[in-house]
Amino acid sequence: MSQAKISDAAKAKVAEEIKFDILAGVPELEGDNELKRSQIARTFISDTITVPTKEMYSYALLASLGDDVYHEPSTAQYAKQTYSALEAHIANITGKEAGLFMPSGTMSNQIGLRTHLMQPPYTILCDNRAHIYKYEVGGAGFHSGAAVTPVAPSNGHHLTLKDVEANIVYGPDVHFAPTEVIALENTLNGTIFPQDDIIAISQFARSKGIKMHLDGARIWHVAAETGISLKELLEPFDTASLCFSKGLGAPIGSCLVGSKEYITRARRIRKLFGGGMRQTGFLAGSAAYALTYNFPLLPRVHALASKLQKSLEDLGVTILSPAETCMIFYDASSIGSNYDEIAERGAALPEPLFLGGSRVVLHIQTSEAAVDDFINLLATIAEEKRKAGFVKPETQVNGHPDVYVRRAH
Repeated sequence: MSQAKISDAAKAKVAEEIKFDILAGVPELEGDNELKRSQIARTFISDTITVPTKEMYSYALLASLGDDVYHEPSTAQYAKQTYSALEAHIANITGKEAGLFMPSGTMSNQIGLRTHLMQPPYTILCDNRAHIYKYEVGGAGFHSGAAVTPVAPSNGHHLTLKDVEANIVYGPDVHFAPTEVIALENTLNGTIFPQDDIIAISQFARSKGIKMHLDGARIWHVAAETGISLKELLEPFDTASLCFSKGLGAPIGSCLVGSKEYITRARRIRKLFGGGMRQTGFLAGSAAYALTYNFPLLPRVHALASKLQKSLEDLGVTILSPAETCMIFYDASSIGSNYDEIAERGAALPEPLFLGGSRVVLHIQTSEAAVDDFINLLATIAEEKRKAGFVKPETQVNGHPDVYVRRAH
């Protein structure tokens, strides 16, 4: 059929079929969004569930409209006032030469590792609780053909040089894939990795020609809690991934940092992985807002977590991993209950609480009222169990390196 014979009615029909006006009921949708915001303030499952505020949206709308793949102003040059690069800013504050915006922390880690790993065979050494090992769908093996050496920290908290030395692979024995990258995570399960131990591991790694990568998804919490600059925290690492959505409350995005040569290669691999993005200015603007206005909120989060821990301990709840930053891990059985019962009771409150398993995560949108309600809920359950005859055992096994118990859904 020639173009001339296609009627306007036919074209209009196609347009009508394609149309999807999701904002048709704006007043109702806004009401749904306000309900969602109120629920997030009472959600303790993860800090990834934070949502952009109206202020963040307004700020991000001022970002430029360039194409990131073509290096037009976007993540590279986004703000009218400073006209500075998000990637360059993150590189600068971390003491690295260059940065690369990524859609997710998982992609940032996996591209970060893939860029280091040139030719198999090789091994990545990491904590056995590490995100790159447990929660990235086996990506190191799939994307990089890498074996992984997961190591349980002997102190139950973080890897030490002794742990690394005992598990690293190097030397002439052809039976083993040599360790090419040591990947550490800070924070890991909300705990802060002591900088002295990181430096010791890094010095050893560099003496053996082994690269150091940091999964710094929540490194912001370390900087906020310790007052140590990101540059100092990241100095022992060749590369690092930093997340804007975990903790900082941006809707999406991470940044991979390293040398210029490394980031040039990573940019090509990002395209290979399908991560090349176009008009990323809005996302960069959201991240810039998070860095400027949300980072200063983290000390309040830490204070709420400390308050929650003390209150739970006062109730006789066993703390499996204490609140060093934004997370607490607790043992529901220490008050005669279980995670399913607590979650169901929380969901049944007049203003529901949204709870997972052993992990309780606080974030910048957590309300103090929600923390108080969670404390009161556990106090009520603990009292009920005591009246029913529950007696807490005098000795309990706790502090195991892997204390994250997820509820089945």
